[in-house]
Amino acid sequence: MCHFVYMATPLTVSEVRSMLPVGLRADTLPTTDQRPFKERHLDAYVVVRVLRGSCSCDLVKERNPDGRADEADHRLRYRKMGCSRDQVIQALDRHRRALEERARPGGHWTKGFADFVAEHARNAGPTLYYHRFSPEPSPPSSLPDTSIVRITAAEVRANPGTWLPEDSPVLVVA
Repeated sequence: MCHFVYMATPLTVSEVRSMLPVGLRADTLPTTDQRPFKERHLDAYVVVRVLRGSCSCDLVKERNPDGRADEADHRLRYRKMGCSRDQVIQALDRHRRALEERARPGGHWTKGFADFVAEHARNAGPTLYYHRFSPEPSPPSSLPDTSIVRITAAEVRANPGTWLPEDSPVLVVA
């Protein structure tokens, strides 16, 4: 269980990967899992999960220097979701994998991701993002039936780590 970020883009996976900062990756979702995103963003060509390590935690919030605090927050959320002990252990292992990679200064990943999102909007046009906290890296079978929040690339750059709320589709425009 971790944070996961999904991106419905008019670009190809290769084009997205070529724009990502070093250390991040984009994994294509299976075609059937892309449907809910493409239904909400008709210009999307492909839907990817953007990750650092095995999750997207570093993209949506700054990790606490004391890793135990982040894990305590995750454990609390897992309990509320009714997850089994095995699910919690597996999820925390997934979350820790990004920490095994070379450390970066505070704000590096959230700012780098925000810069990528803004540049992507400038080059590719409007792109849909979705952030969820989940026990598994599997995408949602449907997106919330709420209106899509529309924000500009400048707003993304000005608010790294906070521009993408949980469980709310966000369309980023240049």
